[in-house]
Amino acid sequence: VQLQASGGGLVQAGGSLRLSCAASGRTFSSYAMGWFRQTPGKEREFVAAINWGASNTYYADSVKGRFTISRDNAKNTVYLQMNSLKPEDTAVYYCAADPSIMVLTTPLGLDYWGQGTQVTVSS
Repeated sequence: VQLQASGGGLVQAGGSLRLSCAASGRTFSSYAMGWFRQTPGKEREFVAAINWGASNTYYADSVKGRFTISRDNAKNTVYLQMNSLKPEDTAVYYCAADPSIMVLTTPLGLDYWGQGTQVTVSS
């Protein structure tokens, strides 16, 4: 699976952004998808994950109620709608894929990553 993340940018606190992650290669609909983020000097952290059928989602406590993960299997794309953004959401955001949604709640051992897209939230 090849992943291409996009949609990052500069936004003021309280604003919104929607990230996209386009997949190609193996059957996208058979993979759970996740979003992670990383700031300099810190470990990559889990943000959100969605299973292949979009019936299950998981979120980090820090983004619950503000971020929404979704997917369109017809377009081989997963999205992360980010609302009420805060300066502490500033990071490089990465998408990842795995057959199991439970594996996607940690960045360890994942084989498929997108290249990352920068999100900067100004105060």
